Amino acid sequence: MGLDRRTLLRAAISAGAFSAAWPLTRGPGEAYAAAAALGATWDAAPFTVGVASGDPLPTSVLLWTRLAPDPLGDTQPLPDIVQVDWAVATDATMGTVVASGSLAASVLLGHSVHVIAEGLQPGRRYWYRFSALGRTSRVGRTKTAPVGAVSQVRFASLNCQDYRAGEYPGMRDLAADSALDFVVHLGDYIYEGSELGTAYTLTDYRKLHALYKGDALLRDLHAAHPFYLTWDDHDVFNDYSGSRGAATFVARRAAAYQGWYEHMPLRLEAGDDSALPDPRIYRSRQWGDLLELVILDLRQHRSEQNLADGTILGARQKTWLKDRIAQRGNGWQCWINSIFLSQQRAPQGGFMFTDQWDGFRAERAELLAHVHTAGGPDFVTVTGDWHSAFIQDVKPDFDTAGAPVIGTEFVAHSVSSSAYSASWNATNGPLLGAANPHLQYFEGNRYGHDVYEVTPQRWTTRLRVVSSRTDPSAAVSTLTSWHVDRGRAGAYEDPATRTSAAQYRR
Repeated sequence: MGLDRRTLLRAAISAGAFSAAWPLTRGPGEAYAAAAALGATWDAAPFTVGVASGDPLPTSVLLWTRLAPDPLGDTQPLPDIVQVDWAVATDATMGTVVASGSLAASVLLGHSVHVIAEGLQPGRRYWYRFSALGRTSRVGRTKTAPVGAVSQVRFASLNCQDYRAGEYPGMRDLAADSALDFVVHLGDYIYEGSELGTAYTLTDYRKLHALYKGDALLRDLHAAHPFYLTWDDHDVFNDYSGSRGAATFVARRAAAYQGWYEHMPLRLEAGDDSALPDPRIYRSRQWGDLLELVILDLRQHRSEQNLADGTILGARQKTWLKDRIAQRGNGWQCWINSIFLSQQRAPQGGFMFTDQWDGFRAERAELLAHVHTAGGPDFVTVTGDWHSAFIQDVKPDFDTAGAPVIGTEFVAHSVSSSAYSASWNATNGPLLGAANPHLQYFEGNRYGHDVYEVTPQRWTTRLRVVSSRTDPSAAVSTLTSWHVDRGRAGAYEDPATRTSAAQYRR
């Protein structure tokens, strides 16, 4: 096994090989040499950052690539407009093409390509590829959403994949999972500031995204499955709120949003509130009659924290979310939620972090009361951000002992971003449980992702963890499994995994 990214990074810093702003302001030769030392590779030019698909609907899917022959360069050696051809087939050899077309990739959007492949059949797999400048991309695989009765959906969530902090072995496992229908990314896809550099401009964010796409396992995962996406703070910068601030902040946020869009398989929603620099990314997506994904944007529209009339959603998104709650169908409703929804009181009093929903308590209480009033206990929220695993009851009032359980929140481990120390977790796990009676389970010593298997009768969450975040070939295993039975709010642990390691179980 070769040295991992974290070890190589620490050694390079100690030797003075990196400036504080690498790779964002170093010369191209130094940047590529340092990236190679960290294990970065790219696909063949001009499709260096790979291919991806996302936001599948029953008859269409968004296909993505970006032309970047010089992925760490300030500019690309390309004409301002490059014609890109695309094709979708029913087989991996691309022998039976069922949709195709051509579009112009513009320098104005970093020569990124976002094409909606339409006229597809619901609930089936397809393969796709791009061609430009006499070259052809790798072949990607995708799947459209089904309609009508669905007996099962299997999907995964990822969050917090700090490149400098570790490798991505869990992505290898997910890419090879042929039964997976899609992947949800909960945010912190990149980290804006680290020893690898601090991003401020559009050029900075483009290079940082290209560096992350230099991980072969990440590219393979994008090529294997469609993604649904939201973002969190580090996709711009730590703990930012909304759109208010100095001109320098507004410019930085716009650069980060554009850089994110240029590198993600995101379908822009129709309407005047969807365009850059402030794209609408909240949306609802159906997987047949079985599952509704309610994808939230908890950064772009929020106010400051701890205000009496504060909002984490903004007025327009809150109205939309209330409508989704009121109009929910007979299947499971799952909020795609980038930060802690449930209350998290600190052992010493107060709240752990009010950058979470705890900083917007009145709005949370209003919405969860709406969930309770609307009825139907089949409510789950899938959450990232904390770098540790939590499983907890969702209640309309977390401070009243007799308040009903109306759903379950599953908070996943991070892919690679550093968690609290093992000693902190061991000491504070029981204290968190004592301060938060709705907490069922806490485990903070591992890294990985969650896999969800959902049927009309039961929701199952499997916490998949890696044996080491320092080894890209590390083994992946299930730490614990939890179930929610249809029609009965609240999760319970599978008897087979009740003896697995944890810092707290209720």
